[in-house]
Amino acid sequence: MVSHSGLITVMQRAARKAAPRLRRDFNEVELLQVSRKGPADFVSNADRQAEQTLYEELHKARPDWGFVMEERGVVEGDPDKPRWIVDPLDGTTNFLHGIPHFAVSIAAEEPRPGGKGEVIAGLVYQPLTDESFWAEKGRGAWLQDRRLRVSARRDLADCAIATGIPFNGHGDFARWQKIFEAVGPEVAGIRRFGSAALDLAWVAAGRFDGFWEEQLKLWDVAAGVLLVREAGGWVTDFRGGDRMTERNEYLAGNDQIHNKLHKLVAGALR
Repeated sequence: MVSHSGLITVMQRAARKAAPRLRRDFNEVELLQVSRKGPADFVSNADRQAEQTLYEELHKARPDWGFVMEERGVVEGDPDKPRWIVDPLDGTTNFLHGIPHFAVSIAAEEPRPGGKGEVIAGLVYQPLTDESFWAEKGRGAWLQDRRLRVSARRDLADCAIATGIPFNGHGDFARWQKIFEAVGPEVAGIRRFGSAALDLAWVAAGRFDGFWEEQLKLWDVAAGVLLVREAGGWVTDFRGGDRMTERNEYLAGNDQIHNKLHKLVAGALR
């Protein structure tokens, strides 16, 4: 059995503390589908309640650390200490519709000279399946106590690729469609499951062979990017560089699949 560091233990405890309420609220939201008003306000409250639990647990364990959170925003801490990057409910639309695919995402980011931090630990936790995907820099990526490796597939024709589709004013649909038209004919399938955190965790686990998406928030991807890299995969921007956050572009896969996807995506956007 792999031994957890104190940092991973803190993250797992916080996620599992928030999980029962999320499970209960998810069961409740399925019943609300028939209501005339709709469950959107209920889901917003579930999101905030989960974030509050995560904030309390993480702050109690590391009181001088700051936060970047979806609802609460930036909470300043000691600038010389790490900060938490937290998404309490990644996959809100799935949650809203009673679709059982969503996750809690927590990352720990250490400050670095020049103001760009480095993620040193990450957790993506699925409350309904109790799957805990976690990684620490230099210690690999894990699902519970099982070591993760990215898919070993080499041919795009055998690959299932995950993505996110622009929606309701979010993202550039014409740009996404160019990429889709380039990638789609080359692969076994493209999947849109609605949670970037889980998409990246599943790339790390070899369930998906690759991933592309843009217009994501830091809390959507901070843990997932580390998971893929610690599972032996590559994550870059669409140009193959390391400016994912700046460009808001994420392209992931094993070395060969990433390289092939990169050529298709870069070619589509010329």
